[in-house]
Amino acid sequence: MNQKYEAFVKAAETGSFKAAAEELGYTQAGISYIINALENEMGTSLFIRDHAGARLTPDGRALLPWVQDVCNAERALQTRLDDVRHVEGGTVRISAFASIAIHWLPHIIREFQQDHPNVEFDIAVYEEQDAQEATLWHGEYDCGFLVLPTSKHFFTIPLAQDPMYFVVAKDHPLANADFFPTEAMESEPYIKVRNDTHTEMDALFENHNVKPHVKMEIDNDYAVMAMVNQGLGYGLFPQLLLRDMPYDLAMLEPEIPMQRQVAIAVRSYEKASIAAKAFIECTRNWIGAQQSK
Repeated sequence: MNQKYEAFVKAAETGSFKAAAEELGYTQAGISYIINALENEMGTSLFIRDHAGARLTPDGRALLPWVQDVCNAERALQTRLDDVRHVEGGTVRISAFASIAIHWLPHIIREFQQDHPNVEFDIAVYEEQDAQEATLWHGEYDCGFLVLPTSKHFFTIPLAQDPMYFVVAKDHPLANADFFPTEAMESEPYIKVRNDTHTEMDALFENHNVKPHVKMEIDNDYAVMAMVNQGLGYGLFPQLLLRDMPYDLAMLEPEIPMQRQVAIAVRSYEKASIAAKAFIECTRNWIGAQQSK
């Protein structure tokens, strides 16, 4: 089903982006992102957002019955497709960054193969999103886990918010602070993960209006953590990458908290294989189950 229409209908039914997110297995920010995208596509505002929730605008009320009809037709079509076609084989080609490949994909694939044991997987791990987007856009992979926004016009489904954290050695003077001070971003030595493109880490420093004192750049995330563990400086990572990290480091939020939005993307959802669509749906369900725990 078209996720944007589904989100629109559910938000209209519940009168709340938060409630719609809980029912559909998204984050509240994910639902907000989807509705904003739909409003941009339609060229009109669908909801009035306020402290009480989300209320339909006059245009939203006028369009709701049409969108409900589309959703019902898609459900009927999917039911019929399920009767005549089954995901019995084939290969799903996936691109992802390392933290997704380590912490999400093994669980998602295990769950997927309970229903589709004959589907095979081809997985590529990328360090830079620009290169990953290029291969996905050229059709080398069926779907990819990306950080929003993307530079190319993919069909994307937001999955989760991944907050950013500074890390320092346990004996660092700031190890027990409530947050990592803005002034420390500039004065303390920074151990940077080398990246040739603009990243969410770069964006965090820009949001705080500071230029970090880069002491060294290293190609490997865990090598950066090793340097931080020896007290040579601080590092900056998304929370997902810090799960099960090999060093006992102190994690501190930025003074102005920041998150990256992780999504699964395809060049064209309509042209995606049945197996790829089934994998995407499995991914959504698994992420939603994790967020509800």
